[in-house]
Amino acid sequence: MSADKVIVSGYLVRCPLGGYAWQILHYLLGLQQLGFIPYFYEDNRHFWDCYDPTTRVMTDDPAAGVRLAGEFFRRHGFATQWSFHDALRERTFGLSATARAEVLDEARIVINLAGVNRVPPGGPRQRRAYIDLDPAFTQIKAAAGDRALRELLDDCQVHFTFGENIGRARCRVPLGGVTWHPTRQPVVLDLWTPQPPEAAAAFTTVGKWDDQGRDLEFEGETYAWRKRVEWMKFLDLPGRSGERFDVAMNVESIPDDFERMRRHGWGVRDPLAVSADPERYREFICRSKAEFTVAKDLNVRLATGWFSDRSACYLAAGRPVITQDTGFDDIFPTGAGLFSYRTLDEAVDAVQAIAGDYARQSAAARSLAAQYFSADVVLGKLLSAL
Repeated sequence: MSADKVIVSGYLVRCPLGGYAWQILHYLLGLQQLGFIPYFYEDNRHFWDCYDPTTRVMTDDPAAGVRLAGEFFRRHGFATQWSFHDALRERTFGLSATARAEVLDEARIVINLAGVNRVPPGGPRQRRAYIDLDPAFTQIKAAAGDRALRELLDDCQVHFTFGENIGRARCRVPLGGVTWHPTRQPVVLDLWTPQPPEAAAAFTTVGKWDDQGRDLEFEGETYAWRKRVEWMKFLDLPGRSGERFDVAMNVESIPDDFERMRRHGWGVRDPLAVSADPERYREFICRSKAEFTVAKDLNVRLATGWFSDRSACYLAAGRPVITQDTGFDDIFPTGAGLFSYRTLDEAVDAVQAIAGDYARQSAAARSLAAQYFSADVVLGKLLSAL
């Protein structure tokens, strides 16, 4: 057992949504269970934009995120182990400025999720890990010489990626001079106790419908970042499968898409009604029958092996997952509890397999979460590499 302090640096105050909250909490609780003293750190020194889910606008005021983060961390036992530094106004929340400086100096390990913060340097024994949550995008940008990204990567001694095929023969993603270690989302299973779903439960997912402005050019081809491109390929799934589907996504952000989805039998929910509160987000997953979702074009075509942190939560809750093939079936067993697909026919077959033997599929999902995503397994490997 270790009493070392560990900093987990992430994105929550500036975007206070359920998915980010659980992503971070799994790291904190997992590290605590391994005997470390974890702290959450965030600031706005370099990226000041904050999203306020109550007004649905971007602002430089982190008040909404501070409220959510403070309550969420208090509820889960970390009331005195988080810090947000508002550099625009020289204010601190959570830890005092003095306590924050002590933690930054004393922390043995810093785990930087996606490089959304430039964590100030600590003591000479400190080891730093960069966790790439956007595989392919990160590596292609770094290989192209993105200066800000290179500086973030150079801040860390060890680099991990959710693209677990990166560096393998079947994946063409460039390494950019970095050794990328595979990792995935850790999950604390006790937070996701499986319960039988209601009879009318739907196949669901949560996410952003159309994230424009991040498409990439690589080796003469354009790779789409927007998931909408993939969703359009599977509009006929409800009619073909005979099952109920609900997506909590901002579909109405693209004119006519809401009505198009509804005409094809998709239920569409307001994503903020699900994700603006972490407990509602968890409840939405736990009340689902299973997850059906797509992946970003660049992860599909480049076979990065990416697997969603949200999907890992579905598995932990005993909810089977059907997700577009990114090459992750090189890593995880599929066909029971977890299914990959490329075509509409394959998606229909997966939906019917789950509906036809739900109890077995649910148990298999939970078993996969325990074997491949439990925090002790994932963080144990990460810490060994550090």
